[in-house]
Amino acid sequence: MEAQMAQDQTVMVIGGAGYIGSHTVLALNEAGFDTVVYDNFSTGHRDACFGAHLVEGDLADVALLQETLRTYAVDCVVHFAALIEAGQSVLTPLPFFRNNVTGTLALLEAMTAAGLQKIVFSSTAAAYGNNTDVSMLHEDLPRAPINPYGDSKVMVEQMLEACVEPHGLQAIALRYFNACGADAAGRTGERHDPETHLIPLVIQAAQGTRPQIYINGTDYPTPDGTCIRDYIHVTDLAAGHVAAVKKLLATDEPGFSAINLGTGKGLSVREVVEAVASISGCEFPVIEADRRPGDPAVLVADPTRAHDVLGWYAHHSSIEDIVRDAWAYAQKVASN
Repeated sequence: MEAQMAQDQTVMVIGGAGYIGSHTVLALNEAGFDTVVYDNFSTGHRDACFGAHLVEGDLADVALLQETLRTYAVDCVVHFAALIEAGQSVLTPLPFFRNNVTGTLALLEAMTAAGLQKIVFSSTAAAYGNNTDVSMLHEDLPRAPINPYGDSKVMVEQMLEACVEPHGLQAIALRYFNACGADAAGRTGERHDPETHLIPLVIQAAQGTRPQIYINGTDYPTPDGTCIRDYIHVTDLAAGHVAAVKKLLATDEPGFSAINLGTGKGLSVREVVEAVASISGCEFPVIEADRRPGDPAVLVADPTRAHDVLGWYAHHSSIEDIVRDAWAYAQKVASN
């Protein structure tokens, strides 16, 4: 019965040709939903479009967004489209506010005009900033981002909250931590340009396409001096988005919820580098460098609310599974 219900419902994925977006479209397809990918391909890839329908357009185009929502009778939006590099946001903040905040404003205007109230928003653990006085970050902590990227995501969360009462909005903001890994079947994976995420950078060093890997900061207040993050397999993230969509489609009650998607366990940068070296079987130069601006020392999720509200658990997020899938995908791309 649940699969049949999904077949009658349409999900529009904004940024569905991107890294997490493409994996989520695959998961939505497998769950029986009709999917519409909306992307401007500024960072997404055309060969990662797995939606039943594709609309090429910009997040700021209110008219096209509204037309797409109505044409495909969209039941729920999943919104990924954003600039994401925290360090770059410190150096050039304005594009982050223009795209992440103003772009989402256009989307909310289009949704309101089309009479659509349901949205799953790709938020971030950067909302928590440097909350180091708790062992795991939970959703009731104050939002205290320390870089413009985090600021932009918190601003969107605040917009979603503000739209609940006047517009009947039903919104779930998924705050996730370090997305990584790749589709186990090799259909899609991580390939940003330029690449800024740790695991694919280390893999590039292991493949010999990058001369070395830098560890940015070895004097953090952590056991080995390097940053600690909660690394979550992109397949688990995609499953979390499907669970959030199903949650929204099962109710008509307006509201806003922030929900962490994470494992509850942290790994240091040095541990990740060692895992890639071990699984790839390759040696590569590792250089210790200065801290990057805007990097908190520790970000680890408390995933309790995701368990309780969405029935979601991370099943594929061991560092071995993450690196094995990411390595296999990177080797496939390199051989093509």
